[in-house]
Amino acid sequence: MASYNFPPQIHLLVITMLITTLLTPITTNNTSPQPWNILSNNNFAGKLTSAYSSVEAAAIDFGHVTKIFPTAVLNPSSVQDITDLIKLSFDSKSSFPIAARGHGHSFRGQAAAKDGVVVNMRSMVNEDRGIEVSRTGLYADVDSAWLWIEVLNKTLEMGLTPVSWTDYLYLTVGGTLSNGGISGQTSRYGPQISNVLELDVITGKGEIATCSKDMNSDLFYAALGGLGQFGIITRARIKLELAPKRAKWLRFLYTDFSEFTRDQERLISETDGLHFLEGSVMLDHGPPDNWRSTYYPPSDHLRIVSMIKRHRVIYCLEVVKYYDETSQHSVNEEMEELSESLNYVRGFMYEKDVTYMDFLNRVRTGELKLKSKGQWDVPHPWLNLFVPKSQISRFDYNVFKGIILRNNITSGPLLVYPMNRNKWNDQMSTAIPDEDVFYAVGFLRSAEFDNWEAYDKENMEVLKFCEDAKMDVIQYLPYHASQEGWVRHFGPRWNIFLERKYRYDPKMILSPGQNIFQ
Repeated sequence: MASYNFPPQIHLLVITMLITTLLTPITTNNTSPQPWNILSNNNFAGKLTSAYSSVEAAAIDFGHVTKIFPTAVLNPSSVQDITDLIKLSFDSKSSFPIAARGHGHSFRGQAAAKDGVVVNMRSMVNEDRGIEVSRTGLYADVDSAWLWIEVLNKTLEMGLTPVSWTDYLYLTVGGTLSNGGISGQTSRYGPQISNVLELDVITGKGEIATCSKDMNSDLFYAALGGLGQFGIITRARIKLELAPKRAKWLRFLYTDFSEFTRDQERLISETDGLHFLEGSVMLDHGPPDNWRSTYYPPSDHLRIVSMIKRHRVIYCLEVVKYYDETSQHSVNEEMEELSESLNYVRGFMYEKDVTYMDFLNRVRTGELKLKSKGQWDVPHPWLNLFVPKSQISRFDYNVFKGIILRNNITSGPLLVYPMNRNKWNDQMSTAIPDEDVFYAVGFLRSAEFDNWEAYDKENMEVLKFCEDAKMDVIQYLPYHASQEGWVRHFGPRWNIFLERKYRYDPKMILSPGQNIFQ
């Protein structure tokens, strides 16, 4: 395994390069438009294809707003296949771009490789291997191509579970760890990238390294949230804990945004409190599905709709406490006490009691319903933001109650919930606000192929307002059309990001679809 320790001369060289680079836009002019010609050799026989069906599938992602064709797709059967591919590009006079693709859940071509090679990571999945669970160490070694739902199923067989999740479980381990991995558990456990003990990473030089906070630590922190810029994650050691059996799942409706955020912030400050907390916005337009109506009893839909129409915008606080047979009585008392302490609209509290698996996999039901109606494989012009706590009231007034209501086009869930900054690690690559508490805001839109650009225009309007108002908002799962946008995105950490790029992928081969160095 490679080890990265750099003498002072190298750091001086990098600083010199940084100064030059900051004065000149970074581009990659050495990529070949025909990597297929380079790769037609026996090493990749039967694994590399330029068949139209394969390259078209790799050109499209969950977003359905871009179509970026690679020249070829690699279906690796081993980590060595990926290492050989990257090494071949790195050693070539005309290197070619390479992107790892998991389940294709990006929404702006982030996993694309124009005129390059897309690596179909899922081709390596083997149900007989790929995950090893340690009950004594409370961790799981997982191949990065596995979906989180597959990890959950395997760990539950041994009574264990990861602690930090995304709302949707049909995402690859490597994909979420390259971004952050957030949901309602983040306020308590941190993002998924804060719950990793070790990684195997193939750098842009075709070198594979095992890394952790104690070994090759710079690469470890670079790869976590690194948008695939420094290497392809092939294995992750994930923290586990004993799995609970059930989840007490409550929702509370609010009409006052200040009360809504005050309650959220108080709840996430309690160190041994809830296991999950999210919030959402319910607007006076669009179908009831916008506010995830399947949770609520049908008999209450008219009451909820009436309150939404009366106030135009209302808010939902969603909380969960896990439990098992030994804690069933106490969890009922805790949730009753919690309900009494909240400032929601009395009479609008809803409760479910479900299995742990059913709660974690709750989005799957909605997915299957949409697929049955042909409404899943549609454009998803999403926008995800981190908003500092000090700016969230302005954001509510000017965006939720201003731009969004005025334009009247939103279709899909609109999330807003707080996180604790101390659950994140500044050494990792993901950019987050400086304040101790910040909010995740997600516009999870579904559109039609003939109107998605209206949603995209609204996204731009929201971003422009935030920029003009100097709100220090940062995109999560970011997209920027220019390198200047990326420099602003990372702020004072841009130089660190740039130095790491030169260190681990000096030919700018990896993840061109992020549009950072292209």
